[in-house]
Amino acid sequence: MNWIDADTEAPLTLRINGAPHSLRIDTRVTLLDVLREHLGLTGSKKGCDHGQCGACTVLVNGRRINSCLSLAMMHGDDEITTIEGIGAPGSLHPLQSAFIDADGFQCGYCTPGQICSALGMLQEAAAGWPSHASEQLEGEQPLDTAEIRERMSGNLCRCAAYPRIVEAIATYAATLAEPPA
Repeated sequence: MNWIDADTEAPLTLRINGAPHSLRIDTRVTLLDVLREHLGLTGSKKGCDHGQCGACTVLVNGRRINSCLSLAMMHGDDEITTIEGIGAPGSLHPLQSAFIDADGFQCGYCTPGQICSALGMLQEAAAGWPSHASEQLEGEQPLDTAEIRERMSGNLCRCAAYPRIVEAIATYAATLAEPPA
């Protein structure tokens, strides 16, 4: 039997935004294509399809990944969060509100990936993961403008709203550092 003629479909259950989704998919399909084409979760965008723009960024077990580079079959035991699971109209996540307040988007195409990436990046910094811009290698990383820019450098914005994106992330990050009222 030629490998091209082999049945390449398999059952898969993905846990996305807190809900299970049972599918039968081609084992070669990316997580991005499953989200968009099979489940109608179109918030994650197909920008470059090469992992270079970040428009497809989602959170998998709290860590950010480029969903265009990851096979869906790899994530049967994972908790996947897309922009649809972060907030909703009338009940926005505070980071989404910060993006709106700072005018951190123009066309909005990259915004879902920017927000997912920012949430993952903030967890990385809080866990003490250094970046190329980090002045220290251990402990919680302070999030100044240079640090945020470096950590978000994998997410491109064709409209060049970068200063506003950094402002939105910095504003939200500052609320995380404040003690509760």
